[in-house]
Amino acid sequence: MVSVEKAVIARIHRNGKVFEILVDSEKALAFKRGSPISMENILAVPQIFKDSKKGDRASTSDMESCFNTTDVFKIAEEIIRHGEIQLTTEQKRELTEEKRKEIANIISRQGVDPKTRLPHPPQRILNAMEQAHVVVDPFKPANTQIKDVIEKIQEILPISFEKVEIAARVPVQFAGKAGFVIRKMANVKKEEWQSNYWIVLMEIPAGMQSEIYNKLNELTSGQVEVKIIKKSDTL
Repeated sequence: MVSVEKAVIARIHRNGKVFEILVDSEKALAFKRGSPISMENILAVPQIFKDSKKGDRASTSDMESCFNTTDVFKIAEEIIRHGEIQLTTEQKRELTEEKRKEIANIISRQGVDPKTRLPHPPQRILNAMEQAHVVVDPFKPANTQIKDVIEKIQEILPISFEKVEIAARVPVQFAGKAGFVIRKMANVKKEEWQSNYWIVLMEIPAGMQSEIYNKLNELTSGQVEVKIIKKSDTL
């Protein structure tokens, strides 16, 4: 547990109210990145504040109304995951770069080059973001920043966003593994069981076609049959 003197503030705004905790910056950042660190080891004190500098604690009614709980550790997790953490310049730079790459990967998976109908590689998208002077918020979820990023890089890097409906016919002996993968990667719209095959209609971003084709071919030893049923714009 970090001392109060060395702790930094993590903060979140909910329903017009401010909630703060005092944390170990390195451990809080590691937790935000997905490391399994207990709140006991992250918090300097097990308290939720409305103003940590003054020592003013948040009321139980405010915690209940904004988080549906008064459990300090559960609220602290929410603050760290979705709020802002006071970071060093280097920590903020690293977190921002991670967020930039996450955004580029999402765009690469969901969008395609309108001329070639192929996905733009993530590095090409990163280059366009730099050229367009895109500013990424390291604390906001990547998917909430996609639209703004697209608007800024469209003139530099034309991107078409399409959803593709694909029908796949999978031999029944591979249906279990294939179904697990498909449900993780795609929106299953319809499925049908036949004596020798599992037939599934799925919807995926156009940029993920090669990825899902390769995965299904790998899982079925090339015995899957796929067919594009419909394409539609999403943006």
